[in-house]
Amino acid sequence: MQPSNEPTLSIFALGGVQEIGKNMYVIQYGNDIVVVDCGSKFPDESLLGIDLIVPDITYLLDNRDHIRGMIVTHGHEDHIGGIPYILKQLNIPIYASRLTLGLIEGKLREHGLLGSTKRIPVDSKSSVKLGSIIVSFFKTNHSIPDCLGVVFDTPEGRVVHTGDFKFDLTPVNQQYADLHKMAEIGQSGVLALLSESTNAERPGFTPSERLVGESIEEAFFKARQKIFIATFASNVHRLQQVIDATHKTNRRLVLLGRSMINVVTIAAELGYLNVPDGILIEPGDTHRYASHQIAVLCTGSQGEPMAALSRLSRSDYRQLSVEAGDTVILSATPIPGNERNVSRIVDHLYQLGAKVIYGSGSVTGMHVSGHASQEELKLMLTLMKPRYFIPIHGEYRMLYLHGQLAEQVGVEPANIFLVGNGDVVEFSAGSARKAGKFPAGSTLVDGLGIGDVGNIVLRDRKLLSEDGLLIVVVTLSKHDGAVLSGPDLISRGFVYVRESEGLLEEAGRIAVSTLNQMKGEQAGQWNAMKTGIKDAIGKFLYAQTKRRPMILPIIMEV
Repeated sequence: MQPSNEPTLSIFALGGVQEIGKNMYVIQYGNDIVVVDCGSKFPDESLLGIDLIVPDITYLLDNRDHIRGMIVTHGHEDHIGGIPYILKQLNIPIYASRLTLGLIEGKLREHGLLGSTKRIPVDSKSSVKLGSIIVSFFKTNHSIPDCLGVVFDTPEGRVVHTGDFKFDLTPVNQQYADLHKMAEIGQSGVLALLSESTNAERPGFTPSERLVGESIEEAFFKARQKIFIATFASNVHRLQQVIDATHKTNRRLVLLGRSMINVVTIAAELGYLNVPDGILIEPGDTHRYASHQIAVLCTGSQGEPMAALSRLSRSDYRQLSVEAGDTVILSATPIPGNERNVSRIVDHLYQLGAKVIYGSGSVTGMHVSGHASQEELKLMLTLMKPRYFIPIHGEYRMLYLHGQLAEQVGVEPANIFLVGNGDVVEFSAGSARKAGKFPAGSTLVDGLGIGDVGNIVLRDRKLLSEDGLLIVVVTLSKHDGAVLSGPDLISRGFVYVRESEGLLEEAGRIAVSTLNQMKGEQAGQWNAMKTGIKDAIGKFLYAQTKRRPMILPIIMEV
């Protein structure tokens, strides 16, 4: 579907509704398209071998000439992680705050895209004209500095996208949310509000990040040996509080994990982190200090198998180890689905003799969310006074509950749109309706490949992981099709050859018998012969083992 020449306003998501992660939203007026965010998310266990999931941008590729720019609300991975993969297919300008641009530039440099990508810094005072759409911004609080809400003034009306936010009245970095500007925006009239829904299930207000700093500092003073603290690398406020506690307790700080090192380096260079001189040391230099002089800030709070904390829990880090009496702090709450991995790491740490502080942030004091709870969501709705409301950034139950909150503060139920990725909400003459669906979903990144792994490849990987592989190698005569050698059967992940010689010999006889049956009628038809071998051996093996290995016939002719 091509952009309409009719002057209508369309809003839809290519990622980020009815899911957590890979946020990407589209604001389109006529033939002018503005994209908001381009995130990524990590695969679950069903996506074997997949490294990353990014939005499906089929619609944007089909309409590349109408894209005026991409606005990025803040620097978290679920909002910037997909940018380098998308820019390899679409060269569009990026508008973002200084820190967000700094984090994006690190990714672009890694992918060789820095020189070819136009990057424009913006702040809460900026105004940008993108075709017929005028874009302005307002300050919000979140768990990373320089977060922006976005205002789109279109000929049809004003659209507001909150980005990720909460209302922290005592922010660590003194960057206060601009409540007055939000109220002014609402007073001027908001046609539609897109507001994040991550904590729509949580009553009350989200606590201030400042409370976490006090708990971290207390734990640092109590610790008698090394301290290991794991948190999200992009939680810059938390990183500053760890640095401050390290400095106050006269320790030296080691950074572990590539993303942790990158974020600290970029944030310090741009002035968003205050790192005292001499406080950072390399892992290989820890032997020069007593254990009570060492603190380690690392990745792995979500139990990622190859992250620093996981490796430390397995005693798999060459230059540094967790020893009996050390303190380990998990300064994050497990994302749903990660609980088992986190529990496994905690078990390993206890086995090493460490004191582990983990669990709900409300219990340990080591974590607060960066997202607005119910009362803050209602406050945003009250400030903006939207005529129409589209909850975003959350699974369906979160969007549903956010819609109920909107009803409580006066939004008409008929004006609340619960949508899925690709569902279009169209505005014309001041009214809104659902207007079809565009292609949307997930693009899988595997190594250097973007979108080249589909359902068939994943099915094969699943089959290999469950029942293994059986390779059947046969050499035939070019003259009469007689079997000259083989079949040789090679098992990988199916059965142990030495204990299953009879089974494999019988499978070999079935392969020869099948080839002899097909010799006259289908000689030289390699695909038919291979299919015949696969079907015959597959039926036999399932009858004998109740397994369905992937069978790969290799037929050579000499």
